[in-house]
Amino acid sequence: MKILVTGGAGFIGSHLVDALVRDGHQVRVLDCLEPQVHEGRQPDYLNRDAEYQWGDVRDRDALRKALQGIEGVFHEAAAVGVGQSMYQIEKYVAANALGTAVLLDTIVNERLPVKKLIVASSMSIYGEGQYRCVQCGVVFPALRPEAQLKQREWEMRCPVCERPAAPEATPEEKPPAPTSVYAISKRDQEELCLVVGRSYRIPTVALRYFNVYGPRQALSNPYTGVCAVFSARIKNHHPPLIFEDGRQSRDFIHVSDIVRANLLAMASPGADYQALNVGTGQPTSVLDIARTLLRLYGGTVQPAIAQKFRAGDIRHCVADITRIGRLGFRPQVSLQDGLRELVEWGKPQTAKDRVDEATKELQAYGLAQD
Repeated sequence: MKILVTGGAGFIGSHLVDALVRDGHQVRVLDCLEPQVHEGRQPDYLNRDAEYQWGDVRDRDALRKALQGIEGVFHEAAAVGVGQSMYQIEKYVAANALGTAVLLDTIVNERLPVKKLIVASSMSIYGEGQYRCVQCGVVFPALRPEAQLKQREWEMRCPVCERPAAPEATPEEKPPAPTSVYAISKRDQEELCLVVGRSYRIPTVALRYFNVYGPRQALSNPYTGVCAVFSARIKNHHPPLIFEDGRQSRDFIHVSDIVRANLLAMASPGADYQALNVGTGQPTSVLDIARTLLRLYGGTVQPAIAQKFRAGDIRHCVADITRIGRLGFRPQVSLQDGLRELVEWGKPQTAKDRVDEATKELQAYGLAQD
């Protein structure tokens, strides 16, 4: 099969390219080599058996060229960064929503014979995850009030009776409630692809990635995943900076399991026209991630628990993977093994710690407590 991977030089995209090439597909990549991620150079891990085209998904001429002869598209290209998206609004909406619109517009109006489209969505579209109240049952709380956060009361309350609410696995049926510009743009990517795909009978799948980690993450990008950000801090002998009390939980999934989910979605007609969570179903606190990375790197510092908060941060969100599980998906990499692999890859890498710089930017816009 002839396949295009947008964003195929990036963290997830490059691993996907490797797997597709390994399985015998002809793979083309369209990537703009975003400077914040690639620092102005081509990464050294690019698969030599793939074809590379350097350009932006918003460039219709570049897209038209990249889509020639293509039968399947994995749309991984996106600007990534929750906090940064709140003040670089145009950049994120243009790269993600407009970029996806141009991709779809080109496929439709050029009448291209695309047989499968898979778009990378995100757990961020949920906002807070699903919770359960002993009195009210399943509830979907909005963001915690600022007054509550200023009192250092971090856990969620029931939006109906204000009793404590316990987190539980979040299914795809949970109504989206994005809390950042990035999250809104990812919801737009997902909905655009599913609506257009169904209308033109292009089998389309949206994969809602939870917290992805693994080798090839951009360690010097302070707006990437927390595992990479903590790695950069530790490698520079700085304590991992943790907001709130560190007990907020996420669902951390290894990049190789993300790739497996993409290959499954491509091969499974039962996935068509659906949004599917891709996670492990297991909650892990941010503090536990910091402690594990410190141990694996042999760091001598301790996590810095700020007891401060950022605008738009959620407390808990973990995947319910029942739906994708029915298609045969099971995560295969344990968190301990995955983090060990990340550290083994990360030790010889150069990593600039830009966390303080990024935090000051958020504070300057009033998005982080000073």
